[in-house]
Amino acid sequence: MNLWLMRGFLLVVVLVSVFYACPHSEINLNLTISLILGAVFGALVILAEFQIRKLEVSSLLGAAVGALIGAIGANMISLVVARMSFDARTPAIVHTLILIAMIYLGLACGVYGGKYIKWVSPGGLSAEGSIRKTSKILDTSVIIDGRVADICKTGFLEGALIVPHFVLRELQQIADSADSAKRNRGRRGLDVLEKIKSAQGVMVQIVEKDYPDVKEVDLKLIELAKEINGKIVTNDFNLNKVAQLRGVDALNINELANSLKPVVLPGETMRVFILKEGKEYNQGVAYLDDGTMVVVDNARRMIGKTIITQVTSVLQTTAGKMIFGRFPEESEMQNPPSQNPRMDRRVYERRMSVPDSIAEEMEQS
Repeated sequence: MNLWLMRGFLLVVVLVSVFYACPHSEINLNLTISLILGAVFGALVILAEFQIRKLEVSSLLGAAVGALIGAIGANMISLVVARMSFDARTPAIVHTLILIAMIYLGLACGVYGGKYIKWVSPGGLSAEGSIRKTSKILDTSVIIDGRVADICKTGFLEGALIVPHFVLRELQQIADSADSAKRNRGRRGLDVLEKIKSAQGVMVQIVEKDYPDVKEVDLKLIELAKEINGKIVTNDFNLNKVAQLRGVDALNINELANSLKPVVLPGETMRVFILKEGKEYNQGVAYLDDGTMVVVDNARRMIGKTIITQVTSVLQTTAGKMIFGRFPEESEMQNPPSQNPRMDRRVYERRMSVPDSIAEEMEQS
C-alpha cells in the first residue's frame, strides 16, 4: 500500500512539474500533450521500478557501479568532443547522447556482470564464478536430518552451502507448528543450521532469491539450482528423482550412507546378536551398528544370543542393504568338518549390547 502511495506521489510530481515548466519551455507544445507525455514518463519510471525489483542485490550494485563508470567515461569523451568545431547547438546534443549511451552501457554491463561478483563487504568484492560451480543447495529435509552437519565438519563438502530464504521460511513454519513433533523437527533444523555455520572452513550463504510463480519448495530448489548451476543436497528420494529428470545434480545423503557401509562378501563370517524372529520358518533377525538388517537361517533358537554366522548372499536395494546368513543346525554343530576352507576369511566383529559372558558361552559351545 505504501508503495502505491509513493507511485501516485511520483505521478503527481511529474504532472505538476510539466504543468509549470510548459509555459517557460522554448518548445511550443499543447498543455494537454505535455501532460500526456508527463504521465507516460511517470508510467515508464514505475514500469522500470517493477523490473528492478526482480533483480538480485548483486545485479543492482553492479548496475550502480556500471552507471557511475559510464558517467565518468562520458565526461572524458565530452572533453574530447568539446575541442572539435561544431555549430552552437551541436555540442550540447552530442554531450547528451554520449552521456545517455555511456550510462546505458554501464548499466547493462553492471547488471550482467554483477551476478558473477560476490559482494563480501561494502568495500570489498571477490569473484564468484568458481563458487557458483561448486555451490551446494540445502533442502529442508536434509537440514532437519542433521547428518549434513557432521559431513561438513569432515570437510567432504566443498564450495558454498546455500540456504534459500524460502527454505528458512519453511523451517520457521515447521518450528511454529501446533504439532509438538513437527515443532521439535523444525527447531532441530534451526539448531543444525547454527551448527553448520559454526563449523570451521564452511561458508554458508543465505540467498534471498524467490520464485513467486512456483509454489512448491522442491520446484523452487530446482529452479535455483538451474540458475546458479549448483547441486541440491537432500535425503528426499522423490526430490532426487525429479531433479535428475530436470537435469539438475542432486547429492543424496542416504545414498552416501549406503555407500559407506562395510562390504560383505558371500562366504565371510560375522558376529551378530539375534534380536527377534524372522518372517520365514526358523529365521532370526539381527541388525548391524549402521542399521543393516541381517537375516540368519536356523537362528530362531538363538534369539537373545550372539552367534557367528556365515554370509550366504547380499541384497542391495534402493532402500538399503540386506545380508542373508546361515547358522549351522544342531547336527552340524555336533559333527563339525575336519577342515574349514574359509578360516582365512575375515570375521566382522560388531559391538553388541549383551553381556560378555553370553558371548563366551556361545564361543565355547
